[in-house]
Amino acid sequence: MNRFSLPFALLGLIILGAVSCSKNTDTPSNADTGSTSPTGTYPNISTAFGTTINLNSLANYANQAKPNYIVKDNTGANPITNAKATLGRVLFYDKSLSINNSISCSSCHKQQFAFGDTALVSSGVVGGLTGRHSMRLVNSRFGTEAKFFWDERAATLEQQTTQPIQDHAEMGFSGQAGRGTLATLLTKLQGIGYYNELFKFVYGDITVTEARLQESLAQFIRSIQSFDSKYDAGRAQVNNDNQPFPNFSALENTGKILFLTPPNFDTQGNRISGGLGCNGCHNAPEFDIDPNTRNNGIIGNANAAGIDVTNTRAPSLRDLVNNAGVVNSPMMHTGALKTLQNVIGHYGNITIAPGNNNLDNRLRPNGVGQKLQLTANEVDAVVAFIKTLAGTNVYTDAKWGNPFK
Repeated sequence: MNRFSLPFALLGLIILGAVSCSKNTDTPSNADTGSTSPTGTYPNISTAFGTTINLNSLANYANQAKPNYIVKDNTGANPITNAKATLGRVLFYDKSLSINNSISCSSCHKQQFAFGDTALVSSGVVGGLTGRHSMRLVNSRFGTEAKFFWDERAATLEQQTTQPIQDHAEMGFSGQAGRGTLATLLTKLQGIGYYNELFKFVYGDITVTEARLQESLAQFIRSIQSFDSKYDAGRAQVNNDNQPFPNFSALENTGKILFLTPPNFDTQGNRISGGLGCNGCHNAPEFDIDPNTRNNGIIGNANAAGIDVTNTRAPSLRDLVNNAGVVNSPMMHTGALKTLQNVIGHYGNITIAPGNNNLDNRLRPNGVGQKLQLTANEVDAVVAFIKTLAGTNVYTDAKWGNPFK
């Protein structure tokens, strides 16, 4: 899955097919409320998952706490419920969703890397490779942008979720070269005992449809959230982001102001005052991507010749690094930039490459590529600030982990 790759490129991201992306026509069962579930026995689930999945005691996906300053939400008409997110979790980790039972969504979106991948491009079925670097899925829900994939080709996360399944190189149900289609997968899943029990529990019958796959996968991915960072601890103590955070070092507070403050340029595109303006495209406190952004100057292809100027989406900057300060995955749709210093350096000196007719206007003041004239201290400060966006719980919380273990 690519840019939100969300494979989300997953948390590249489920309500279309037989149901429109804005309306759920399935009749929910009493398990679909996110509240207390009916008592029952589920022998196939017990065999497949042991105590990892307990339909009589669902994990909390629907009512997780979040800070009151987090206001952006692209959920739309598919609000999270405990039951459907639980089904989505199983689907997300199930290799049965690939043509040869070798790849799951989690193969490209790993919990230990904030649901991203350390590989430049991820491995698919039978030697296939993703076309772009796999996007981190953490905090997919908390942004203004509702479109998914790096090139925004999916109008919703719901639409995004089943496209990698149907990609010939990724999960393989393409209908090409003698392979089955998505309809083949639906029949396959309906023949698996634990899905009979899960779909009956969630929807009241055992029917597997694309719309139900999309709906459940999207709910699970949107449930993956991270708001326990050093940034959040500081933001809770002040009225707004522009105030110094009491728990920050001087360097981190300097980096925060540089991140938030727009730059001022001369006619040649040289910064003469102000900050770096990162907040113009990655707006705090969600640090999501502005839906109006265009290409950022990275126009290469991850594993093909030629240029690609269509990549205009990005994951949240939260958990770009882990809580030890280590980058979770290579950055950009090509995976070409390996360090935070590389990224800041890229934006520090933008070159308008031949053929790039989609460069964001904010990166070309007065029609020329910006030159931020960065000092070493400024680079260190912004790096220090970005590291404060790393959470802890998202990497270990069992409700987002592999239920087959």
